[in-house]
Amino acid sequence: MARKVVILGASGRDFHNFNVFYRDNPNYRVVAFLQTQIPGISGRRYPPSLAGSLYPDGIPVLSMDYLEEIVKTYGVEEAVLAYSDLTYSELGSVLSRVTSLGLTFKILGPMDTMLESIKPLIAVTGVKTGAGKSMVSREVALELKKRGLRVGVVRHPMPYGDLEKSVVQSFHSFEDLDRYNATIEEREEYEHYLRLGFPVYAGVDYGRILRVLESENDIILWDGGNNDWPFYKPDFMITVADAMRPGIEVSSFPGEVNLRMCDAVIINKVDQARPGAVEKIKENIKSRNPNAYISLGESVVTVDNPKLIEGRRVLVIEDSPTVTHGGAPYAAGYVAALKHGAQPVDPRPFATSFFQKIYEEYPHIGPVLPSTGYRPEQLKELEETIRRAPVDAVVLGTPSDITRLIKLDKPVVRVEFKLKIIEGPTIKEYVDMFMEKARKKVL
Repeated sequence: MARKVVILGASGRDFHNFNVFYRDNPNYRVVAFLQTQIPGISGRRYPPSLAGSLYPDGIPVLSMDYLEEIVKTYGVEEAVLAYSDLTYSELGSVLSRVTSLGLTFKILGPMDTMLESIKPLIAVTGVKTGAGKSMVSREVALELKKRGLRVGVVRHPMPYGDLEKSVVQSFHSFEDLDRYNATIEEREEYEHYLRLGFPVYAGVDYGRILRVLESENDIILWDGGNNDWPFYKPDFMITVADAMRPGIEVSSFPGEVNLRMCDAVIINKVDQARPGAVEKIKENIKSRNPNAYISLGESVVTVDNPKLIEGRRVLVIEDSPTVTHGGAPYAAGYVAALKHGAQPVDPRPFATSFFQKIYEEYPHIGPVLPSTGYRPEQLKELEETIRRAPVDAVVLGTPSDITRLIKLDKPVVRVEFKLKIIEGPTIKEYVDMFMEKARKKVL
């Protein structure tokens, strides 16, 4: 008899794990996807067209709040963890909740979930959301482009809309963002690549996405979401650690998995680190992965119009995942504001009810506003919170140009951040290592 399973996720790895392990597996029946982290995305169904012949009615997508009820009603026997950005304390809490119900707790590892490509594939991962993966990935992409190679960037899934319309998404222009109704969270990850001329791929079915990637590109670059490990097997893997959060590289899941699996670690933001932090991170890296190369990097932060914020009161908007489930109190926007003599204003007194709930759920957030906007009603609350704030300007720390989605009644300065390697192998040297390891694959 088929074993009854629930998959715990956040509209990302949960769908991927189902597709590659459970979809056509007669030994299991997935009763439901139970989701966390992302506001307002439960209550959907994983459609029959994606679920396969074993699931003619599809699979319900519900909130994690229904775990106990679903287990009792349907006699569930296993719960499979398929989301990231967990501290070990949070991981232990989920494990205890699941096993206290009598269930088997399971995590599918890389051997069961990584797909292999015929094209050279380099991956950039992180120990925690907000470590600075994207600035590393951009430099990798630009170095490969210098060599005359077509680079396709594949992102971790963020299918918050119609799943059947999101099976394979290929972004080649800003118009494609509108065509797919991309959220702010998706635009934050895609826009900077599009500006540089790189296509971005995402969606729901990463087997189908891989076939498109291989047909259109010479090199595949996995720019991982959160601190998840790659869906594709890399020929070379770089993991980014955060000098501002020493210890998180060995106290987060699956961040430590990335640390142990990678070929190289870039400790980012060393210019913002507390005394002794970088050495502590180096010790942790060497204790878990003594063969990994180590580089130190600075996050060079600039704004496009510094005079607009010097000595002024400003509202800082940061990318949502970094300061919510990523656990960072602030990010590049706040750093840029202080660097240019601005006075950040705490947005909490002016927050709408939706954002008040976010601050309650994530009390570690500093005096910044998360750019949360998964749905139109959330975008309206973001716009209203910005309107209420008594400031002279907005510092836009998110890579997404949110002015394309909402109306702002205040001047905006945009923040840019760029990686600068100050010690250890450079991005060029890492790309050389990657190309050497992948030389047997067809270019």
